[in-house]
Amino acid sequence: MSASARKNCDAVIFDFGGVLAEEGFFNGFMALGERYGKDGKELGDIAVDIVRKDGFAVGRIDEKEFWTRFRERTGISDSDAFLRHEILSRFIIRDFMFAYVEQLSKAGYKVAILSDQTNWLDEMNESKGFYRFFDVVHNSYRTGTTKKELKAFTALLEELDLAPERALFVDDFAGHIRRAQSLGLKTILYTDRESFEREFLALCPDLGKEQG
Repeated sequence: MSASARKNCDAVIFDFGGVLAEEGFFNGFMALGERYGKDGKELGDIAVDIVRKDGFAVGRIDEKEFWTRFRERTGISDSDAFLRHEILSRFIIRDFMFAYVEQLSKAGYKVAILSDQTNWLDEMNESKGFYRFFDVVHNSYRTGTTKKELKAFTALLEELDLAPERALFVDDFAGHIRRAQSLGLKTILYTDRESFEREFLALCPDLGKEQG
């Protein structure tokens, strides 16, 4: 039996915030809530509403307009530069995840990012240089399609030239996981490192090396 035949999948698709990196978006708005004596969850919900409904996630509005609308709806008056720093600084790369990404590549798997992000993902890559580890990066701000649409998954699979059942998708949002499952992708709902590693190594048993 060939090595490829023994594999449960041929590609692993990762979300960014909450999987490859800490969830800087919601952590940042929680920090802003503490700074201003406001409900951090409510601030995050307002931001999500602008990102989703107003279209920041798909490039219909730009970052300047995002922060303008955020200030109007929250009464927060800090500058764009300060507010964006509070968010972007909290997207802390998880080194153990990138160790697995490198192992996957060396073992012949395709690796990809599928993220509902904004221009921030490109900017974080410019400073941290993580795109180089991936065969494909689909960011909703560039593609115009979010993971609330099945097209986000099918377009990425088409670029990877893979059938859904040959791909594993890792995300920290249950709704995205359900949509991926409806297409036939294998999935892992990321909740913590221990459970992720257990499920991941069961699906990719040829990557059994202990992570530090």
